[in-house]
Amino acid sequence: MTETNQTRTADMKLEIVVIPVSDPDRSKEFYANLGWRLDADFAGTDFRVMQFTPPGSGCSIIFGKNVTAAAPGSAQGLYLIVSDIEAARKELIGRGVKVSDAFHPAGDVYTGPDEPYLFGRVRTGGLHPERGTYRSFASFSDPDGNGWLFQEVTARLPGRVDATDTIFTSSKELAAALRRAGAAHGEHEKRSGGEYDEGWPDWYAEYMVKEQSGEPLPT
Repeated sequence: MTETNQTRTADMKLEIVVIPVSDPDRSKEFYANLGWRLDADFAGTDFRVMQFTPPGSGCSIIFGKNVTAAAPGSAQGLYLIVSDIEAARKELIGRGVKVSDAFHPAGDVYTGPDEPYLFGRVRTGGLHPERGTYRSFASFSDPDGNGWLFQEVTARLPGRVDATDTIFTSSKELAAALRRAGAAHGEHEKRSGGEYDEGWPDWYAEYMVKEQSGEPLPT
């Protein structure tokens, strides 16, 4: 059994994922149309590199000419985490991108004919019935067939984030967290007799921090 060293060492931040493509200009047009930020486009005598970053992401992608020996379209299971999968689908569809319907895992059945994703190869149509975090998906591909997946995450499981850090990477993500906290606080006020809670900012803050760190939520 391998023991995990809990002592924090140097930060190791995932920075780049290489995407194999056949036509750099076509791919540039596709990823720009997604609304991703173009960070670089430079070339030498026998190479070209382009870098794009998805909104709110700390990790970027690069592609181009002579960037990788991998076959175009061979990158699969590239996850894009979103707080609202329906809103994410609507935005890309509005940009003319073909996006699958939402789907969720088919119980404990993991082998089947569908396209692969984290939980297997059997897709059940529609959002997860309880809208469970990590459990709703949608997929799309770039022109070469590199496969992307939206995964809806509204709360992190324990141990998956540093409990001392609370980070929202965009105003949309923060707004979604505030809406969830607001709905939960409404139920809290009902249980408290419906009286106005003057300490609601503290309650919201506690809820949002614990939701992100995977700790038990306040009631």
